[in-house]
Amino acid sequence: MSIWYAFCDFLPLEMLHWDFMKNAMLAVLLIGPLFGLCSTMVVTGRMSFFSDALGHSAFTGIAIGSLAGLAAPTWAAVVFSVCFALLFSYVRSRSNQTADTLIGVFSSTAVALGIFVATLGGGSFTKYNTYLVGDVLSVTPGEIGLLALVLVAVVLFWVLCSNRLMLTSIHPQLASSRGVPTGWMQTAFTVFIAVTVTLSISWVGLLILNSLLVLPAAASRNLARNIREYHLFSVLLALVAGIAGLTVSYYLGASAGAAISLVLALFFAISFLLRKVRG
Repeated sequence: MSIWYAFCDFLPLEMLHWDFMKNAMLAVLLIGPLFGLCSTMVVTGRMSFFSDALGHSAFTGIAIGSLAGLAAPTWAAVVFSVCFALLFSYVRSRSNQTADTLIGVFSSTAVALGIFVATLGGGSFTKYNTYLVGDVLSVTPGEIGLLALVLVAVVLFWVLCSNRLMLTSIHPQLASSRGVPTGWMQTAFTVFIAVTVTLSISWVGLLILNSLLVLPAAASRNLARNIREYHLFSVLLALVAGIAGLTVSYYLGASAGAAISLVLALFFAISFLLRKVRG
């Protein structure tokens, strides 16, 4: 971290003179590629609303962890979200219901359970507001290290499994006929998304977390002409939006997560117009 701090001090940027902004900027530089890659897998797999359901399950896990008196309820949220993802994958593989119906069932149940646990015994819901809005400015060096490990794990998973996962998402029967373990692919994918969503919820916020998992790839689809460009543009757009959103939030005194999400929405609008012009 000392090298990063020294580099930030060298830059002629006022906002990087503060340690909390240095931490936030480094976190954004890690979150950008992380969400950019996850976004391509979420959008290709038609699981956009599933990431939102995972956010609700993460909130429920945090409420359970707080009720149990854990010093770090985030880890309870990780365990709960992974179990939630595994249960969803199990039910999905053995049900004739469509994916959006099952996501609706799991999402509404997670929301109800989270609110029930959070308010159990007349408890106050206000102490969970930070998880709804998020605050990347509160990220610590230890959390940045954890975020870096998650990014490395997601990159390795993407390098090793992205082609098989994409084939599974587009045509599961063809993937299965070619020896791809489609069940394991989908299960591993849901677990990775569950961990990413849960660990990011306190920095990004539950209310806008899903936008970071959808907008980068959605905007990239409007610009990309092939799979390589699709992934590259998604990562770049997420990275640029993160830096721009953090900068805007600092100078305007607004929520960083919301600013990043709005920049991504602007990118989507611009990419949509460019697509129409090119078409």
